[in-house]
Amino acid sequence: MTPAVYLVDDDVDFREGLAWLLDSRGLTVRSWSAGDSFLESLRQGTWPWECSVLVLDIRMEPLSGLATFEQLKTMGWPWPVLFLTGHGDMGMAVAAVKQGAWDFLEKPFQNNLLVDKIIAAQAVALQQQTESLERLEFQLALDGLSARETEVLEELLKGHYNKNIADHLGITPRTIEFHRANIFEKLKVQSAVELAHRVGLYGRKPPQNNS
Repeated sequence: MTPAVYLVDDDVDFREGLAWLLDSRGLTVRSWSAGDSFLESLRQGTWPWECSVLVLDIRMEPLSGLATFEQLKTMGWPWPVLFLTGHGDMGMAVAAVKQGAWDFLEKPFQNNLLVDKIIAAQAVALQQQTESLERLEFQLALDGLSARETEVLEELLKGHYNKNIADHLGITPRTIEFHRANIFEKLKVQSAVELAHRVGLYGRKPPQNNS
């Protein structure tokens, strides 16, 4: 599904005009008149939030776009944020990008340029969604490993061979092969190299404390 466009701008005429433009281009648009009302809707809504692109005006009252963005970061907002700025806001916009915003666009802008940027941001959001689902699936699989499988996993990640792992854990190499096969099947990997890559990419389960 194509990510929705969330639009937050306190200028009612501009907001409604922009919503109409995006709707006419086939984009699903939801709009808010203020940053605080948008944040409240997120707090009252269900998590995880739907895949979306946020178009956020940098100057708003009573809560500015930058202040809204800061609160979004503390809430763990994962999707691209595109700031709309005035001529005097370039410094703030650049600072926002350095702090994690996806991009900014200066008013007045060409309609096609805005739509192109939003479409590009939607592609980024979809990629982030795919990676997020893959990460969740992998971490759930990690959580599903037995205590012994977790011990073997830690040894594999250190680059140890089956015989060394068997000696260290006090079990037979054949048992290690059995656990190794189960780990690969549960985590959907084909090799120790792929295992290390996916653990590095999606996070690892901490070693269990048996003390």
